[in-house]
Amino acid sequence: MTETVECVVIGAGVVGLAIARALAMAGREVIVLEAEDAIGTATSSRNSEVIHAGIYYPEGSLKARLCRAGRDQLYQYLNEHGIDYARCGKLVVATIDAELEPLRAVESRARGNGVEDIRWIGADEAIGLEPHLTCIAALISPSTGILDSHAYMLSLQGEAEDHGAAIAFLCPVLGGRAERGTITLDVGGDQPMELACRTVVNCAGLGAQGVARSIQGMPPETVPPLHYAKGNYFHLSGRAPFERLIYPVPGAAGLGIHYTRDLGGQGRFGPDVEWIDAIDYQVEPSRADSFYAAIRRYWPALPDDALTPDYCGVRPKLQAPGEPAADFMFQGPETHGINGLINLFGIESPGLTASLAIADAVVEQFGLAKPLR
Repeated sequence: MTETVECVVIGAGVVGLAIARALAMAGREVIVLEAEDAIGTATSSRNSEVIHAGIYYPEGSLKARLCRAGRDQLYQYLNEHGIDYARCGKLVVATIDAELEPLRAVESRARGNGVEDIRWIGADEAIGLEPHLTCIAALISPSTGILDSHAYMLSLQGEAEDHGAAIAFLCPVLGGRAERGTITLDVGGDQPMELACRTVVNCAGLGAQGVARSIQGMPPETVPPLHYAKGNYFHLSGRAPFERLIYPVPGAAGLGIHYTRDLGGQGRFGPDVEWIDAIDYQVEPSRADSFYAAIRRYWPALPDDALTPDYCGVRPKLQAPGEPAADFMFQGPETHGINGLINLFGIESPGLTASLAIADAVVEQFGLAKPLR
């Protein structure tokens, strides 16, 4: 039996939930298909829970524009919905002379992205703010914060459902076909079914490329490559040393092993970048050796044996190791030729921060603001 629905969102991560909420609030009939038994079980729940200011991304990129807009939307949303967060700020630090020029480049990029409150400070001021810190200069970003990401996702889910959206768990998309203006999805689970829809938004994260390839008529050459970049985190035993978040000068594939804390004040370090061939959520304890070396550049007093394996996440990278960082990719019929299919590829950091702005952009870019019925 084939059921019909106006819009299907594939994936109940933070971006999928934000898009489902936006579509439902626009009057669309929405079903979210989630392969797992809960919301946000993959990339959305395996990150630093940082609200990014919009500092690092190339000017004019989707990441820059949507992070900057999404940051402000997110703070407003958290305030209005009573969700716990802390606008704690962060320092991006240079520890040797060779890092001063790259740090200036970060400052310039941030200003180009409209991050007006970022400020260069000297070592004395930085160490005055964070006495345990070692550096020769820093950027201070007052707009950076941390949030309870699970409470945020629960709120998005609740608002989507309040406006008529439904979430179907343990319902993996096994394939599909496009015909006569309709996309028919083969949905697995305990009660397999066919679902005919006018619009499909593929927000499957690490599975987005696989979902796209499974739809008959999708040109294989339009599906970008997927590379897994694992990020490991280590828990800090004892009292947290810093009030603000502490970041090194960023590297090619990530922001470096940085210090973050949760809303309870417990500190952690990460993520590193470990390129892998298959998804694996085990943290190898021996990776702590490289963490100690990286952290002691800005916190030399890190005690021995203070780090224990915590958790890890896997980022859906569009670039291979050694290639320049890739932007978010929003892909519609003008690229692949299937009416009603929208693919979101490479949604990694700052996807959490940008989630509300991503939802707005998808709804606007693909003309989904008004219901078809």
